[in-house]
Amino acid sequence: MHITLRQLRVFEAVARHLSYTKASQELHLSQPAVSMQVRQLEDDVGIPLFEKLGKRTELTEAGRELFNYSRSINRSLLELEEVMQSLKGVSSGCLHLAVASTVNYFAPRLLAVFHQRYPGITPRLDVTNREALIRLLENNSVDLALMGLPPTEVEVESEAFMDNPLVVIAPPTHPLVGESDISLTRLAQETFVMREAGSGTRQAMERFFKEQGMPIRHGMQMTLNEAVKQAVRSGLGLSVVSLHTIELELETGRLKVLDIVGFPLRRQWHLVYRRAKRLSPAARAFRDFVVQEAAQIAGPGPLPTVDTTLLANERDSRT
Repeated sequence: MHITLRQLRVFEAVARHLSYTKASQELHLSQPAVSMQVRQLEDDVGIPLFEKLGKRTELTEAGRELFNYSRSINRSLLELEEVMQSLKGVSSGCLHLAVASTVNYFAPRLLAVFHQRYPGITPRLDVTNREALIRLLENNSVDLALMGLPPTEVEVESEAFMDNPLVVIAPPTHPLVGESDISLTRLAQETFVMREAGSGTRQAMERFFKEQGMPIRHGMQMTLNEAVKQAVRSGLGLSVVSLHTIELELETGRLKVLDIVGFPLRRQWHLVYRRAKRLSPAARAFRDFVVQEAAQIAGPGPLPTVDTTLLANERDSRT
């Protein structure tokens, strides 16, 4: 066989995505170029590696075997590249980060400061949901991930680097705005706008209410933080969100944080990477930077204080 490293790299991407289109997008190649590399590889090994089942692309038995070997070879090559980079120091290199969608509210601030320190390092940032983050970690496709609760289904190393308070938000006109020490019993009467199943924020919220023995009245379900905030502003329900996501809305008064007994929920952001992964010099530099300085650069501000007397007077003046 005369298999090339380029063929293995292209095959591994197609096998991982089970899609020629997604592989071509990841590799920045045309789809015909990807198909040609796979056909040449199949000619070299003398046996089909993929088969069509309806509209789905699936690996043959030979394809599954080659996929395992190609992943191992690609990991070894990546480690070799990282070792070579380490001999050059941290003045240059590439850094592949993946962050939860909520983290993206402060990730640009971190990257801006980091880039000032290490202008020769080229970062790549993927913003996605928890499910996709776990898949990236499982495939060892990123250097580091920034997320909430570390996954248990993948062997990872994790370090907490910053607080992540979860708060209950409401539109400014909601009758609970301005009230103090609102009970969970009262809160349970409200409808909640929810993030999608699997969201770290939703998991933390559901876990808390379950521990308190309180039901949640589910309203609309959203996949984006911005959509959740718009739904709450429109009066479609309350929601539980990270304090990091509502900085602008609190400044402009478009949303309010309710004073609920047991809130804010105290959670933390974690820096996560695959266990036993050899971090490149660029990844090690970013890891040290985040653990040591992220809280000072992008930490959540204090919860807003509410003058309940003033709010009461404003309500009286409207009636």
